[in-house]
Amino acid sequence: MSGNGKKVADVAIKAGKAIDWDGLAKMLVSEEARKEFATLRRTFEDVNHQLQTKFSQEPQPIDWEYYKKGIGSKVVDMYKEAYESIEIPKYVDTVTPEYKPKFDALVVEMKEAEKASLKESERIEKEIAELREMKKKISTMTADEYFEKHPEVKKKFDDEIRNDYWGY
Repeated sequence: MSGNGKKVADVAIKAGKAIDWDGLAKMLVSEEARKEFATLRRTFEDVNHQLQTKFSQEPQPIDWEYYKKGIGSKVVDMYKEAYESIEIPKYVDTVTPEYKPKFDALVVEMKEAEKASLKESERIEKEIAELREMKKKISTMTADEYFEKHPEVKKKFDDEIRNDYWGY
């Protein structure tokens, strides 16, 4: 356990430092998502704490001589032999290689979706600002001023007039 336990604890520490919890929290919009996120963060921190405390500690070596004095060497030697013959199988991770590419692809997709969302938010904010400005000026705006801001509408009207189309 000593080598693998330390590795697990080290990876857990690195993973905890690599996560931008505050940045992720800022992306959440609903209260339910915030609650779920808080639960996820608490769970992660609990597991991370357990990994750091339980698996980072080396087991105390057994003082076989102490037991030989109190119990007798024949029984202790039998237990020592049995103890040393135990082979604890090492964990072979077969799940991570299978799901890591899928997870990485989802992260890339999420980042692209985030960029698209931010771009769309900027466009919408700009459109809202334009609509607010137009709302203020609508009562005094002339058709020429409107057409200046919206040349596509002027072109549509000019085409309709040129083609003798009057909407009926």
